[in-house]
Amino acid sequence: MTGPLFKGVITALITPFRDGKVDETAFCQLIERQISGGVHGVVPVGTTGESATVSVDEHKRIVELCVNTVAGRARVIAGAGASATDKAIDLVRHAKTVGADGALVVTPYYNRPSQEGLYAHFAAINDAVQLPVVLYNVPGRTGVDLADATTARLSKLPNVVGIKDATGDLGRISRQRLDCAEGFSLISGDDPSWLGYLAHGGHGVISVTSNVAPRAMADLYEATIAGNWDGARAVQDRLIGLHKALFMDSSPSPAKYVLAKLGLCSEEIRLPLVRCNDAAKPSIDAALAVAGVGE
Repeated sequence: MTGPLFKGVITALITPFRDGKVDETAFCQLIERQISGGVHGVVPVGTTGESATVSVDEHKRIVELCVNTVAGRARVIAGAGASATDKAIDLVRHAKTVGADGALVVTPYYNRPSQEGLYAHFAAINDAVQLPVVLYNVPGRTGVDLADATTARLSKLPNVVGIKDATGDLGRISRQRLDCAEGFSLISGDDPSWLGYLAHGGHGVISVTSNVAPRAMADLYEATIAGNWDGARAVQDRLIGLHKALFMDSSPSPAKYVLAKLGLCSEEIRLPLVRCNDAAKPSIDAALAVAGVGE
């Protein structure tokens, strides 16, 4: 039996900025903190990395810098989604060229393709580049839902190795687990429900919260692997408020607020996003205290 290629805690990295430019020094330091915190992988320039507002040159530089900094110590799944299939192929090809372990490819957003269009999009990427691809289904952002039947069909393609499911619908994973190819990586994209996702047979999470609390997230995962579900729930109880607090304003502005509070980067964010609103900060601070972050 072939196990999943990607599993465990995989951090959807923020992209730190300073004076309008990518803060490469802070970015590398954040990656080091993730690795020392025990995460199993990182995703540069995903949604949390503000991929929508970085230039193509910045995007490619961030991926290359991430691969070089990680240096084989964890998996690197490069964000590589686009509304245009040709652009997505270019980003996946670049990820392969610089040595990423895989690419996270979101369903095309705004143009709302049919299920057949979605299949054709991912099949074209599969055929164009020999790099493991993780599908990314987040209909709340893209306006299109990758149906379970389409996911199962795509899982039979040789380079499509998993899915990040950010729907928060725990009923879907059982269907996908039963219908997708053997060894297909089932990854949650919803921090509040990922413990339940693991219980349903999932393999891990691509997480916003682990930007802030990598060690606690890794501890939760390791507890489940050891069969210590009581221990996992205890960690989840500490983190559940933080999972929610990090989305009290448009992500990743709350995460950047916390990381700035910890002295790890600037709060700077790119329009049309703005810095975390002051009204949310007391609740975020309270959630941090319960989670034990910064102690």
